[in-house]
Amino acid sequence: MTELCDLDAVELRRRIGTKEISPVELLESCIQRTEDVDGAVNAMVTRCYDRARAEAKIAERRVLQGEDLGVLHGLPVGIKDLEATEGVRTTSGSKLLADHVPEEDQLSVANTRAEGAIVIGKTNTPEFGTGANTRNLVFGVTGNPFDSAKTCGGSSGGSAVALATGMAPLASGSDFGGSLRTPAGFCGVAGFRPSPGVVPSEKRPVGLSPFSVLGSMGRTISDAALLLSAQVSIDPRDPFSVDLDPALLDPLAPADLGSVRAAISVDLGNAPMSAAYRDIFKARSGMFRNVFADAEDRDPDFTDVHTCFEVLRGVTYVAAHGERVRNHRNDISPNVVDNVDRGLKYNLEDVAQAHLDQTRIARDWLALFDEVDVVICPAASVSPFAHANWSVSEIDGQQMDTYMRWLAITYMPTMATACGAVLPCGVDDQGMPFGIQVLGPPGADRHVLEVARALEIVLAANPETARPVPDLAKLIKTT
Repeated sequence: MTELCDLDAVELRRRIGTKEISPVELLESCIQRTEDVDGAVNAMVTRCYDRARAEAKIAERRVLQGEDLGVLHGLPVGIKDLEATEGVRTTSGSKLLADHVPEEDQLSVANTRAEGAIVIGKTNTPEFGTGANTRNLVFGVTGNPFDSAKTCGGSSGGSAVALATGMAPLASGSDFGGSLRTPAGFCGVAGFRPSPGVVPSEKRPVGLSPFSVLGSMGRTISDAALLLSAQVSIDPRDPFSVDLDPALLDPLAPADLGSVRAAISVDLGNAPMSAAYRDIFKARSGMFRNVFADAEDRDPDFTDVHTCFEVLRGVTYVAAHGERVRNHRNDISPNVVDNVDRGLKYNLEDVAQAHLDQTRIARDWLALFDEVDVVICPAASVSPFAHANWSVSEIDGQQMDTYMRWLAITYMPTMATACGAVLPCGVDDQGMPFGIQVLGPPGADRHVLEVARALEIVLAANPETARPVPDLAKLIKTT
């Protein structure tokens, strides 16, 4: 029997508004599911049940009294442990911040609360969001709900697992090189990386870098869009904050795919991609490409993107974490140290060239959309791997130049400042979730979401491409 915590957020919000269900009973369903399965996966690492229960009672009373309700009214939400939450521990997965309790919410969280969401807890992340394996020195590792010995991806891994297992109907994420998109793909849920500034990030350490963005996650594209509608706002503390697109506040409607031109790319031109994933993507895209007005095999121009990404990410890490690594090297996870150490090896000429390359990449990306409407590609290059490994060192015998290289399929669009959605597309040859990206130019957030929603409907109608669901009974037994 389906529990309340298994229903989509849009449907839950409808039922709360019509008084069919109470925010109190929904919260208790999510709490019970968390207690049942989290021992097997370790996704909800800090819980605030008492406060959530008090807020749920207030939310219930407001419904019964006929008050105006926010778009997320009464919906439990998991907040990634990188985002500051007033009165709730926020560690960023770091031993250096293990006891940190913020005095106020950061804007993304405050906006979510203002629309009626109830924070049930904080979801796990690698230290400072570094790396695509949710594993840190404070809380340990978060397992994939389809195989708890494997990684859930990262850095928004805790959020993806919480969604896949029904701990919360909504969860926040963030994305630099794929931190939101990779775990969505690995766990069989949906996620959206918005354009820079759509969700203001006033606490980002390097304010003039557009690459790290805050975003939304749900079990469906509509759910992710619902959370995004609460997160968006304008804040001058984020220099990329832009005028709000009113369409982002409206309920999501699917695009007419018969009028959409899609570029289909197995590796975006030069991303490492396993032979198995090449074959799976070609087979799956062959199942849906006929629904578009035009679907051509076409690769964007990402010449020199790998060095560009490594250099500009290095600049960000030296700025944000260089002092921490100098003073606390032995207390910081190896991925953070690696980013800082490599960043310090670049010189000013390297940085200047990276900026030139990134500008060209971004302009070439924009020009592509004079001829196509979206780009569709895989969400990952390999199947989820054992979480005992920090990263992927080789693909089909090819050694990865850096610990990030296997994530090129997601970090390449970041260098173009793309917006993008990830949605489930069945399972791979290992029985693990397989996801795809729907990508667009910056500013096309609403259109990308509409196309992704329409494609999600197509995929859901085919058992081979429908969203997979983990075996909860197995997780409960493990717990």
